Amino acid sequence: MEATWRWTVITALAPITWGTTYFVTHRFLPADYPLYGAALRALPAGLLLLLVRRKLPTGSWWWRSLVLGTLTMGAFFALVYLAAQTLPTSIASTIMATSPVVLMLFAWAALAERPRAPHLAGAVIGVAGVCLMLLTGPVAVDARGVLASVSAMVMSSFGYILAKKWSSDVDVFSLTSWQLIAGGLMLVPAAVLLEGAPPALDTPALLGFGYITVVATAVAFAAWFTGLRHLSAGTVGLAGLLNPVTGVLLGTAVAHETLSVQQIGGLILVFLGVLLGQPLLRNFRAGRAVWRMRSQRGETMRHEYGEPDQGVVPADGDRRRDRAGRLVG
Repeated sequence: MEATWRWTVITALAPITWGTTYFVTHRFLPADYPLYGAALRALPAGLLLLLVRRKLPTGSWWWRSLVLGTLTMGAFFALVYLAAQTLPTSIASTIMATSPVVLMLFAWAALAERPRAPHLAGAVIGVAGVCLMLLTGPVAVDARGVLASVSAMVMSSFGYILAKKWSSDVDVFSLTSWQLIAGGLMLVPAAVLLEGAPPALDTPALLGFGYITVVATAVAFAAWFTGLRHLSAGTVGLAGLLNPVTGVLLGTAVAHETLSVQQIGGLILVFLGVLLGQPLLRNFRAGRAVWRMRSQRGETMRHEYGEPDQGVVPADGDRRRDRAGRLVG
């Protein structure tokens, strides 16, 4: 139980920090540079984690790192950056909130992790909560942003499941750093070719990239892949619903606005959906079932043989025999 709590809390760090990236990207980072923005996020974070572990890929991990880096880091970051610049946060976050369902389907196909009923119920309730929380009025929708957000969600979900399938013999820091570096190196030539010279960065942009690189990328992805290693894909996916919750609470705090009744109801539904997917709840139910079984067995024993004597050993003539003829008491 204690270990499960630890992995759950560690996993939750990732979506909570990711929930701040839309705000930071939209507020502080230069627009119209999704490739440079993604490269500046991925490559420094990967090099930082590589310094921690000092371990390079070997064998098949060279091409695996490239595949995973493209799906979960390189293309994903570029698409998320584009979505953050072209879509309202509410729409982008709502689309990404459907990732638990996609993650569970990929896990079922690739890992034979059959979706549990609580996970599916949690996903439905959580997505409904996100819709209540974010879709509070008419907003302008850019088709490019929707396509970018959907593509990012599907690609990253598939990449996470591949990483879970392949990485049992690799430590999490190395796994994360290889993906980040591969994704960043893939993005640099594409950025130079398509976006020309890199953007000029003022102090707020440098601080924004610093936060996103260290906290929302290096730390967050290490926590996320740690969760995928120790928890089921359904449990980890539902923890991802904390991403839009963080975005809403951060936006409310910055704008000094109060949450509406609809948004509060959405928050409650999201938390309920996340809770339904946690193994802590299943462990608690299993513990209660074991306790009840033991209690019932104790009652049966007392009913058949009576209460045991306290501190007195009866003579053999006074001892009862059970149904097999053995002396008891």
